Amino acid sequence: MSDTRTGGCQCGAVRYAFEGAPENVHLCHCRMCQKAVGGPFAAICPVPKSAFRVTRGEIAWFASSDVARRGFCRDCGTPLIFDYPHDPGIGVLAGTLDRPDLAPPVIQYGTETRVPWFDRLPDLPGQPIDENDPDGVIQRVRASNHQHPDHDTTAWPPR
Repeated sequence: MSDTRTGGCQCGAVRYAFEGAPENVHLCHCRMCQKAVGGPFAAICPVPKSAFRVTRGEIAWFASSDVARRGFCRDCGTPLIFDYPHDPGIGVLAGTLDRPDLAPPVIQYGTETRVPWFDRLPDLPGQPIDENDPDGVIQRVRASNHQHPDHDTTAWPPR
């Protein structure tokens, strides 16, 4: 039985797959990762490049330093990949996996630039996304959703 993991960008122009579970899944709090993903940290899933393949579209690249580059969707801008071109591994961003729940982090890096409120996240109150939506915005978003579903499709967008 194959252990294929799949994922892709928000608009569906880029889809990928890789074999096997990622190892050393980690959160990176460095400023470069924070800016690259537009969030307080990046969740990165290292996999061998030999196990990774693009199944739809083409990844665009930004050289974030002289030794590293970031892969993203040229159409919607979704950050997808962190890569050291000389390394045999590639870092898939966990949020782009169809099943990010299957890639729990095991370590954090760059903790010297971790945002100070990070440790308080578990103490914040939570609620379902549509619990407080008196104007029906969430329903309107769902009805007009252009986001690719969390599974492979033969064609996208649907016709």
